[in-house]
Amino acid sequence: MNGWGGRLLGVVGMLAAVVVAPVPAVGNSYVGVGDAQSFWLHLNGTPTPEWMLAAEARRHAYIVLNAWEGDKLRRIKHHNPKVQVFVYKDLSSTRSYACRGGVDDKHLPAGVGYCAADREHPEWFLENARGKRLEYDGYPGHWQMDIGNTAYQNTWADNVIADAKASGFDGVFMDNALFPCDAYHPGVCPRKYPTDAAFQTAYQQMLANTRPKFTAANLKTVANLSNARLHAGVWDAYTEHLDGGFDEWWLAFSNDNLLPEYDQGWSRQVAEVAANERRGKITWVQPHFSPGREQPFRYAMASYYLVVGDKAAIAEVEKTDDYGDPTARDPMYYWNLGSAEQPYREIAPKVYRRDFTCGAVIVNANPTKSGPVRIDLGQPYADERNVPVTAVSLPGTSGTVLRKSC
Repeated sequence: MNGWGGRLLGVVGMLAAVVVAPVPAVGNSYVGVGDAQSFWLHLNGTPTPEWMLAAEARRHAYIVLNAWEGDKLRRIKHHNPKVQVFVYKDLSSTRSYACRGGVDDKHLPAGVGYCAADREHPEWFLENARGKRLEYDGYPGHWQMDIGNTAYQNTWADNVIADAKASGFDGVFMDNALFPCDAYHPGVCPRKYPTDAAFQTAYQQMLANTRPKFTAANLKTVANLSNARLHAGVWDAYTEHLDGGFDEWWLAFSNDNLLPEYDQGWSRQVAEVAANERRGKITWVQPHFSPGREQPFRYAMASYYLVVGDKAAIAEVEKTDDYGDPTARDPMYYWNLGSAEQPYREIAPKVYRRDFTCGAVIVNANPTKSGPVRIDLGQPYADERNVPVTAVSLPGTSGTVLRKSC
């Protein structure tokens, strides 16, 4: 995966030291549940010298660009024709800043131009109870649109498909597939959709209605389904009409804010990946933490390995909306654990393990700062520092990724 792939070299005796050195694979092999894939969202317009595009094209399975970055798309595809490149398009808003002198930009971050909609379809703008148009709180120039309106749905899809196909994108990244009706304007729901249920029904209708268009155009679709864990059933309901989903806040919300297991916690987010893998769908998951922070990184990576098949990808980020330069990659992204011998299982209360032909992963999803749990491994492994171990001790919200000779 990653355009990196990897295999493990080592010599292991029954009780001898385990020495495993990660070695990058040649080419692009995206096969193997123990081989991590990654993605890169480049949306903030940061410089992309040729060496960077060449490197990122080869190490990622998926890349997302803005609609006006067709030149970057072509350069990325030159370096790696197999990487899947998606174009960013907001499902839910039109952008007034992308209109100049009454004329909408040629390439938009949305599917419908603000000036065209304002002039020809003012009914597409969602309003509050007093009839005032709804603008995203904290995002000036983002105006919320009526995703339940069939004409809006069809125009949005037709415009997005035309733009994506003209530039040669492989798919569309649909931002802001929302769940609460007061998203982006807390405490204020659209007059037309006064409840979460009504709001979610409108999104499902939009995704279902536009699905045949994207399928016919041979464009993959992945939507941003952030915070789906807080709304039972919505992840599966939305992704039923998509090729995949993106969880923008996955397990690690900051260096010291890690999601434990509870009814809307760890298992909900892990289940997103598992459900998509069963249905052959893509999942992108994004934990948030600073470079070099071991606990959140290992917690996220071990949880990812617990359920990954051959579609899901993971990429950490430190700051909200920091979608510019690629982030540094831990050597673990080079590792290949082989194939999974069985699904993950619970080995102690809220402690989970999955075994691979070349390793194992263990996650303690109990609350942070809860006491450590000791796990006897049953055979020698190499830990993250390449130190031989036959047992590990994991506190709450932590994980470990172990390797062995195979």
